Amino acid sequence: MWAPQLTGFEAMYQQYHDQGLAILGLPSNQFHQELKSDEETSEYCSVHYGVTFPMTRKIRVNGADEDPLFAFLKEQTDSGRIKWNFTKFLINRNGQVVKRYGSRVKPEDILPDVIAELNK
Repeated sequence: MWAPQLTGFEAMYQQYHDQGLAILGLPSNQFHQELKSDEETSEYCSVHYGVTFPMTRKIRVNGADEDPLFAFLKEQTDSGRIKWNFTKFLINRNGQVVKRYGSRVKPEDILPDVIAELNK
């Protein structure tokens, strides 16, 4: 497992959490990149990337048994399948999905949008 974006998300979380930013990590092994257990994944993210924001159990992001949250997120952004790990969604304080970002978009690239939402 190699996940350098976690460092950027953790920095963002540390800097803006007190202003209302919440980050939730939702690992999925549909791309065959996660460790065997949820505990191993959570520990790895904490030890190697300093992650303190919440991480869920592994979920499915595509297909008939996809997690209902991802079905909702994709529906709200009128977008299709999740193509790779680290697809990101920005959700405002009212629970509305603002934007979807591809897996290659770095946390620092979405920071202006995050700050804009925090300032509303």
